[in-house]
Amino acid sequence: MPKATETILEIDLNALDHNYQYLVSKLGPNTKVLSVVKAFGYGSDASIIAKELVTLGVDYFAVAYANEGVALRKAEVKLPILVLHPLPSSFEVIVEQCLEPSVYSRKMLSEFIDFAETHELKEYPIHLKFNTGLNRLGFEENDPSWIWELLSKTTSVKVKSIFSHLAASEDLSEADFTKTQLKSFRNISLDLIQLLGYTPLLHASNTSGIINYPEAHLDMVRTGIGLYGFGNDPMETKQLRPVATLKTVISQIHKIQPGESVGYNRAYRASGFEKTATLPIGHADGISRAFGNGKGWVTIKGEKAPIVGNVCMDMIMVDVSEIDCREGDEVIVFGENPSAEMLSSAINSIPYELLTAVSQRIKRVRCRK
Repeated sequence: MPKATETILEIDLNALDHNYQYLVSKLGPNTKVLSVVKAFGYGSDASIIAKELVTLGVDYFAVAYANEGVALRKAEVKLPILVLHPLPSSFEVIVEQCLEPSVYSRKMLSEFIDFAETHELKEYPIHLKFNTGLNRLGFEENDPSWIWELLSKTTSVKVKSIFSHLAASEDLSEADFTKTQLKSFRNISLDLIQLLGYTPLLHASNTSGIINYPEAHLDMVRTGIGLYGFGNDPMETKQLRPVATLKTVISQIHKIQPGESVGYNRAYRASGFEKTATLPIGHADGISRAFGNGKGWVTIKGEKAPIVGNVCMDMIMVDVSEIDCREGDEVIVFGENPSAEMLSSAINSIPYELLTAVSQRIKRVRCRK
């Protein structure tokens, strides 16, 4: 890749291919893969990511909200798309765009059946989500008979899958809790399948579930963060490659005298003769105000440059006193070094937050490294 001349987010499709194949290698031949591309593909570009995954043989996509599914349809992604958190206000667009809603409550099921019948739909695919311990969204364990009571009176919808979500699959100290979740999900599924008279797809595993609980792979697995290069475990992350690399350039270099301050509120004061570089990226681009003043760093010519002063809306300043660099030089904000995991840990955060915070005003550039 040529050196960056502006702030860009590189999307490495070869890294995505590698991560997908690595995760698939953990699965049996009959287990389907649902790729999660919500939040602009975890801050990258959902359409670019989805189109590449189609070529790799993915079976399903998932997004959080209906408008994310619409964006994929506009990009001519034709595979089934599960909407994980639909709202009644989005039913119209869900059906128009052939998206498939997760139905997670009695109210939601009643309202979607009413909508489907009003629009004379036949066997429209829905996905039933059950709460087995995350306590976020989902039907309860005693709901299958109530669900069947509604479903038995209509042909407007058909259950495409039954699923749940693991709360702590990355934490092996919580293995007993995870196994309890899985047992609960198996019981719920068996009850519902008996009532339905057919077997929808069953899925409960996220990326950590794929890695840590082979018995939970079932008919399909869901993977999000693993596709983008993070495995929720240092040893697994070593097997993956970061898809996104955030790059920028040095706009200006300043020589700072002892006692001089840098940035707003004079938050940083030089203890000696120092050199700072100003970079055209700030909190409007996803660099949290929690960084700066000793928290976080970027890499210039392979060397660590700490973020100094307060993060500005469109700029940050970094200490380059010990780095031989010039205005216009390339800067790695995160990628391989520092990784999004390293950088986010500096403010007690996680890669998800850093990746998804990258502003849409930053140019996306696809590449193959």
